[in-house]
Amino acid sequence: MLVFLARRVSAAVGTLFLSSVLVFLAVQALPGDVAGQILGKDATPDAVAALRGRLGLDRPAWERYADWMGGALHGDFGTSLVSQRPVGGEVAAHLANSALIAGVTVLFAVTGSIVLGVIAGLYRDRWPDHLISTVSLVGMSVPEFVVATVLVLCFSIALPWFPAVVLYGPDASVGQLLPAVWLPALALAVVMAAYIVRMARTSVIDVMAGEYVTTARLKGLSSWRVVTRHALPSALLPTLHVIALNVAWLVGGVAVVENVFNYPGIGKLMLSSVQNRDLPVIQAVALVSAVVYTVCNLAADLGAMALNPKLRTRGRIR
Repeated sequence: MLVFLARRVSAAVGTLFLSSVLVFLAVQALPGDVAGQILGKDATPDAVAALRGRLGLDRPAWERYADWMGGALHGDFGTSLVSQRPVGGEVAAHLANSALIAGVTVLFAVTGSIVLGVIAGLYRDRWPDHLISTVSLVGMSVPEFVVATVLVLCFSIALPWFPAVVLYGPDASVGQLLPAVWLPALALAVVMAAYIVRMARTSVIDVMAGEYVTTARLKGLSSWRVVTRHALPSALLPTLHVIALNVAWLVGGVAVVENVFNYPGIGKLMLSSVQNRDLPVIQAVALVSAVVYTVCNLAADLGAMALNPKLRTRGRIR
């Protein structure tokens, strides 16, 4: 088990290092000149050159990367070129808001999708399976911004139960954001649950056809015990990685949905930073998203090892 953990942590660290390099290079490759955009079209070449020197843009790329990573390891991502505020504080505030909406989404989407996937798998080719599969396929096919728009029309205009947009900034409290969380969370849950339902259904069908499930039934175990003690843990193994990727997708920020509802999350921060060419914020958000994806994948591997005793004895995932 310790060997497995060491390998996974080493792989995670290597992934984050490569991600940081790619993020830095991608941001540096963006077209246009940051200093020229900040000063405007009427800026003189001397003023642009002076600002480039003040921002450190005239230094070699490897020096700028080393300074950026050195600061990032200590939680210092620099200063925003637009707001002149510390980038770490801005990212933390927006990330906390995205975590709030992600938590509500996961609470409903993951729990409901696993239950529906198990039901669909157990009632294969019968009406519950057909109904659940049809709804999940529709959820996979419809873009999230369409779902969000329909929810606004239904529950903000036709039935004014929830606010259509968020009127607070990133420093809003949980109490201020909570009334506006439900519609974005529902829009994300529809899209997220569709993929988990399909994977859970397929896994349950495969596991229920296994020999050990047949043996458990021949021993006279009840259907409930067969499903909960023998089939469900094995069926959840391939579903864990799908759940991990979807959770990372949520916490990393779903820019489209956040933009529709004007939700002050990490995705909306990324959009505004790209529009304003705020390089320090873009780099910080991209790196934080990479960290979230890596941590979620590591958590999925640990969860798979906890559910499958064979993985604990082998010390690695095959």
